[in-house]
Amino acid sequence: MSKVELYAAIRRDHRAGMKMRELERKHNVSWRTVRKAVDSVWPEPRKKLPPRRTALDPYKPVIDEMLRVDLDAPRKQRHTITRIFHRLIEEHGADVSYQMVRRYVADRKPEILAASGKAPVEAFVPQTHSPAMEAEVDFGDVTVRLAGELVTCYLFSLRLSYSGKAVHRVFASCGQEAFFEGHVHALRTLGGVPRSKIRYDNLKSAVAQVLGLNRARVETDRWIAFRSHFGIESFYCRPGIEGAHEKGGVEGMIGYFRRNHFTPVPEVDSLSELNEMVDQWDLHDGLRRIGSRPRTVDEYFAVEQPLLMPLPEEPFETGRLFTPRVDRYSQITVRTNRYSVPIRLIGKRVRVVLHASHLVVYENNVEVARHERLIAKGGCRLDLDHYLEALIRKPGAFPGATALEQARSAGKFTPVHDAWWGQAKKVHGERDGTRALIEVLLLGRHLAHEHLVAGLAIALRAGALTADAVALEARKAAEDEPGAIYVAPSSAAQAASVTSLHEWRLAHLPPDTRPLPSVTPYDQLLRRRRTSGSEHREGEAQ
Repeated sequence: MSKVELYAAIRRDHRAGMKMRELERKHNVSWRTVRKAVDSVWPEPRKKLPPRRTALDPYKPVIDEMLRVDLDAPRKQRHTITRIFHRLIEEHGADVSYQMVRRYVADRKPEILAASGKAPVEAFVPQTHSPAMEAEVDFGDVTVRLAGELVTCYLFSLRLSYSGKAVHRVFASCGQEAFFEGHVHALRTLGGVPRSKIRYDNLKSAVAQVLGLNRARVETDRWIAFRSHFGIESFYCRPGIEGAHEKGGVEGMIGYFRRNHFTPVPEVDSLSELNEMVDQWDLHDGLRRIGSRPRTVDEYFAVEQPLLMPLPEEPFETGRLFTPRVDRYSQITVRTNRYSVPIRLIGKRVRVVLHASHLVVYENNVEVARHERLIAKGGCRLDLDHYLEALIRKPGAFPGATALEQARSAGKFTPVHDAWWGQAKKVHGERDGTRALIEVLLLGRHLAHEHLVAGLAIALRAGALTADAVALEARKAAEDEPGAIYVAPSSAAQAASVTSLHEWRLAHLPPDTRPLPSVTPYDQLLRRRRTSGSEHREGEAQ
């Protein structure tokens, strides 16, 4: 039992109500170990040994050829394990043990037999499932036209065995992070966890090693911690195509979902848009009846949902953690793909959390970059903003920058940018005009993209080819109509003058609701003075 399995067993017994002293005696551990297991699903990190080659590796093709020859040989004259072992020693001088040969033949012979199509016919026994007790999980590949390009994605499916209620999610890969995120989404959508077990393939995200011909498996540590966190009991089917019928419900569900909702091939701009469509398809499928059942999937699920185990309150980090070093191109390598980070991090190690659809880069627990995950291998995703400090010192490298080309493809560097840049180079020269554009791009860290494009368009019409003028017009656009969509000018005839921000504010003062001034009080003063003056003259006459 590994340390992660020990922690999982202690947490399971503690969840069942067992006291701390009882846990110490049952698992023969100290109270510190029990406390650590109750507080966290993860034990202290332990360095893993690298995989080691075996002496049998050079002779595996020889054994495979012997087994293939046996397919057409007489039944009583086929190789036994002992005969294979002796032939390896006598004919090839192999220095191997009998146990090594026996284990390899036991695993490889059924595979060769199944590949040849000569596997024996098996009978299938119908099963009855109790509510909220079992579920099945599987991945299936689907083809999607993503942003105009035909790509292969992976459809995660978790299906409750009793009601047939299924939850799907599309990911760019079928790695462990997608496996975990699919579980989290499905369990939250269903509102609980099955009480008995969930059936799985022997996928690498969960199974590190298949032991012999039985159901024993060596599970990966992160998967043990994940299912311990959610209280999942796993059940693994037989390896290969022979075990597909053991979770036939989800196998058929993926086929149904792919035929009915992915035909014709959907065209979307992003996987998030596609997953919104998948959620609606799941709701629609809840209204159908499976086979000859008298009620719909949602009616059976209404009976099953209250019986599911509640979800834990604390979250589980589903992303994979990497700590790559930033190279001199201000890039990091994660899973054969390269992503850009700010140039100030060159030479440093950063922390990367890789999720199924995106990755986040941290420096000292502060997010410094976020990228959409690349689907193909050997790709490169660069953010132009990460290179602006270097480009303002080397403006000659800007026109041919890979980050600039990707910004154009993504629509972040618009034709308005190009038009303003072209005019700036004519007025200020190649170097200073390019540097002025880079200063404008630096404004994007404080101003919204649409406001910056609006400022560029107005400054271009007015012939104002400085970053200060663009900043002024962009701020005016933000204060005037923050949600407005600005269109680049079609001709130079639509020229407009650039006004100062002070003049613009004076022209947009709020209405004055005060009453107009009146001279009535002054008239009263004049009457009083006129009356007092006449009385004074009468006194002098007397």
